[in-house]
Amino acid sequence: MKKILGRLLVIIPALALQILWFCLIFLILSNFTELLMLILSILAVVFSLYIITKRDEGTYKLLWLIVIMGLPILGALLYLFVGNKGSGRKLKEKMYPVKAELKGVLPTNTEIFNELEEKDKRAAQTLNHISETTGFPIYACDNVKYYPLGEDMFADMCIELEKAEKFVFIEYFIIQAGKFWDTMVDILAKKAANGVDVRVMYDDLGCIATYSKSDVKELEKKGIKCIPFNPFFSIKTQLNNRDHRKLMVIDGRVAFSGGVNIADEYINETHPFGKWKDIGFRIEGEAIKSYTYMFIEFWNSFENTAPINKELICEYSYRAPEKYNGYILPYYDDPIEGEPTSNILFTEVLSTATDYVYFYTPYLMLGDTLYDAFIRAAQRGVDVRLILPGIPDKKMVYRMSRSYYRPLLEAGARIYEYTPGFVHAKAFAADDKICGIGTVNLDYRSLFLHYECFSVFYDSAVLADLKTDMENSFAVSRMVDIGDTKRGIWGSFLDGILRILAPLM
Repeated sequence: MKKILGRLLVIIPALALQILWFCLIFLILSNFTELLMLILSILAVVFSLYIITKRDEGTYKLLWLIVIMGLPILGALLYLFVGNKGSGRKLKEKMYPVKAELKGVLPTNTEIFNELEEKDKRAAQTLNHISETTGFPIYACDNVKYYPLGEDMFADMCIELEKAEKFVFIEYFIIQAGKFWDTMVDILAKKAANGVDVRVMYDDLGCIATYSKSDVKELEKKGIKCIPFNPFFSIKTQLNNRDHRKLMVIDGRVAFSGGVNIADEYINETHPFGKWKDIGFRIEGEAIKSYTYMFIEFWNSFENTAPINKELICEYSYRAPEKYNGYILPYYDDPIEGEPTSNILFTEVLSTATDYVYFYTPYLMLGDTLYDAFIRAAQRGVDVRLILPGIPDKKMVYRMSRSYYRPLLEAGARIYEYTPGFVHAKAFAADDKICGIGTVNLDYRSLFLHYECFSVFYDSAVLADLKTDMENSFAVSRMVDIGDTKRGIWGSFLDGILRILAPLM
C-alpha cells in the first residue's frame, strides 16, 4: 500500500492539472456551444468510421463505438490515450531504434525449416509465418525440462544461478520480496561481487504494489543493475502495452520461462487463492540466442548509460547435439507493430487440429476470431478442453470468463475448473505434435495489448510432459456442466455488459 500511495502522490497533481486545463478550455468554448457540438458530432462520426475500417477484433471495435457515440468528448480522448495503438508512439520511439540496430543478429536456419517442412508442411507454414512476422528463427530443440509447479522451477533456478560465470539477465512482470526473490538476490549479490554482469528488469505498473525505486537502490548497492520497463510516472505514461514477459537467461547456456512471476505465491510459500498452479520450462542450446535477444532489446531501449553489446547474443560456444529434441520457436508479441501473433497461432492450432487441443489459462476473454475457432474445432469433433481456476483471484474477471462458457459447452468443448486453487499457467497441447508454453493468457490484454513471450515446440518430448500434467489437472478439477451457466434475464444482461467491457479488463 505504501508503494501505491507513493505513486499516487506523483500522479494526482498531474491529473488535477489536466482536469483544470480541460475545464478552462470548456469555459472558453462555452460561448460556442452549438458550433462545438456540431464539431464533436462530426469528429465522433470520423472516429467511428476510422475504427470500423481498422483491422481489429469486433468486440474491441464495438466497445469503442459505443463509448465514442455515447460520450463524444470523453470517448475520443479515452480512445486516443488508451485504445489506439498510436498511443504507444513514445514506446515505439524508444524501442525501434534498438530493434533496427539488432536486425540480422538472429539469422534464419533454412536447413531446420526444410526438415520441419518435410515432416509437417502445414505446421511448417504456421511456424514460418510467425518466424517471418516476429523475426525469430525456428531452431532444433536441445535439452528442455518441464516444470509442473513453480516451486520445482525455483529450485533449479537457484542451482543454475550458482553456476553463473558471465552474466545473468532477469525480466519479470512482477517481483516481490519474499523467500523466492530474497533467495535469488543473495545468490545474485555474490555473483555480482565476483564480476558476473547481473541485470534485472521489471514492469513498473505490474510491480506498482510490490517493487519501487528504494528496492532498486538496494539492488544497486549489491552491484546488481536494475531498471523498470516503461516507468509509471504520470497520466502521460502508456498504461497499455506492458511488459508481461517472464524470462531468465544465464551465461547464454540456459534459460527459464513460463508463467511464473517472482513472488512467493508462485512457489506455494503463500496461499492467497489455494494451491497456485503454474508451469514453466528450462532450455539449453542454440534457441538461447532468442531469449538473450529479447532481454537485450528491451534493456537497451530503456537503459542508455549501461547498454549491452549485441555481440553477446551469439558469444557462447554452441555444440549441436547428436540427436535433437524436435523444434522450437521462441518469440514475443509486439502490440505496437505487426500482427497479434499468439492470437493467430492459437487460431491456427485450433483450425488444423484433428484429435485434441488442451489449454491452460487463468482468464477467458476471447476475441471473435479465436472464440469462433474454439467453437468450430469442438463442433467438428476435436477434443477441446480448457483448464481454468477453481478459486479466482479477481471475482469480476472470473464472472466475465464464465460468460464465455455456454457456447463452448454447447459446441462440445469441455471446461475444467481446478479445484485445489488458482491456475496461472498459460499453455496449449495439440494432437501429440505441437505445444506452446509462455506468458499469454486467453484474454484481450495478453493477446492484443501486452508484450508477451511464448515458445512453440514441435515434435518435442516436452509435449508429453505437458499433456501428462494437464491430464493430472483434469483429474483434480471439476468439469463444468451446462447447467452451471444458467444466469436468468438479469444475469444474461450483466454478462452482455461484461463481454463488451472485456477488452478493458
